[in-house]
Amino acid sequence: MQITTDLLIPGRGTPITDGAVVLNGTKILYAGPRDAAPPTDEPVAHVPALMPGMWDCHGHFTGLARNDMESDATEHAVVKAARAIPDMAATLAAGVTSVREPGGLGIYLRKPIGEGRIAGPTIYSAGSILSTTGGHADVHGFPLEWLTSAHAARIGITCDGVPEVLKAVRLQLRKGADFIKVCASGGVMSEIDHPMHQQFSGEELRAIVDEAGRAERAVAAHCHGKAGIMAAIEAGVRTIEHGSYLDDEAAEAMVETGAVLVPTRFIIGELLGMEDVIPPYAYRKAVMVADHHAHALKTAVAAGVTVAMGTDIFMSGPLHGLNSREVRHLIDAGLPPLEAIEAATANGPLTLGAQAPASGQLKEGYDADVIAFDADPLGDPSVWGDPTRVTHVWKSGELVKEPA
Repeated sequence: MQITTDLLIPGRGTPITDGAVVLNGTKILYAGPRDAAPPTDEPVAHVPALMPGMWDCHGHFTGLARNDMESDATEHAVVKAARAIPDMAATLAAGVTSVREPGGLGIYLRKPIGEGRIAGPTIYSAGSILSTTGGHADVHGFPLEWLTSAHAARIGITCDGVPEVLKAVRLQLRKGADFIKVCASGGVMSEIDHPMHQQFSGEELRAIVDEAGRAERAVAAHCHGKAGIMAAIEAGVRTIEHGSYLDDEAAEAMVETGAVLVPTRFIIGELLGMEDVIPPYAYRKAVMVADHHAHALKTAVAAGVTVAMGTDIFMSGPLHGLNSREVRHLIDAGLPPLEAIEAATANGPLTLGAQAPASGQLKEGYDADVIAFDADPLGDPSVWGDPTRVTHVWKSGELVKEPA
């Protein structure tokens, strides 16, 4: 299959005018100038702009119908999975061909996706989120004994002390987790904990990173407050998720260690418009962190921290499919448009460390995940966040979306 284009954006590197991509099964055979493309007897498609399929490096398929974590503890996993099916299809149709899921049902749903039974992106999942008792992924309003005994498919798992965190990591590896997610600070959508407070000690975090590392798995750390950010970086995590109170010192530490920031500005902006539908405690905390988060993202960009796109869409419904709105947020924070696209494509696999696939670039031998826009996304920012502007999606070489 050959795809010709007026503008080829490779994900990393200089765009090419009058470009072409040749797909050979699930891999890219050629990407470069059109006049140098190998001949093919197969049909040729022409599109205005072509780039790699996007990576959402912080997307949850939870099937939650309400904006609160209590429903995660009270609804059956089958009900939640049924809701997540159209969410995954909408994500793929929006041009997101890979999702790194830091907690959710994707670790189970990726199997029917791979079998071709349902539509969805390639999912790289962490399984359950590791949380301290009373931490961000705990559900504070329910008896702990009931949560731990009755709801194994819940998004979070509580663990305290080195022996328990080691067991929790191993339980996720037993599920086939591609990476490990840990809450190193409090959060916004949880009731009692404070986003500024560190969760897990340095010793516990190091044990988690070391145990994951023995299986060549990276660790993603949910962090808002600086104490959690610094403790996670010192422990050797691969990514900092959110980073709301990141400052110059933290940014310098991330550059020095090569840690990647997945800022999720998307969800902060969305929560500020949900005063009537999210719990009051969550809205208050969203307002509290919003301005700090905006400043922290600009600080990270100015310092040269590697950024990967992530949305933190965590509930079922219409936000799925708007994922690329995060690209516009990254541009607003100071990333040039080409670097923002790199954050949404080539930088995605970096978040998985040793498990990183050859993906996110239009390059020979890479996964044949390719998307087309109806306009030049470098010159027309209105394409970001509008799934109708994505005209074609090829996932693993298969055309899964085309104009009606």
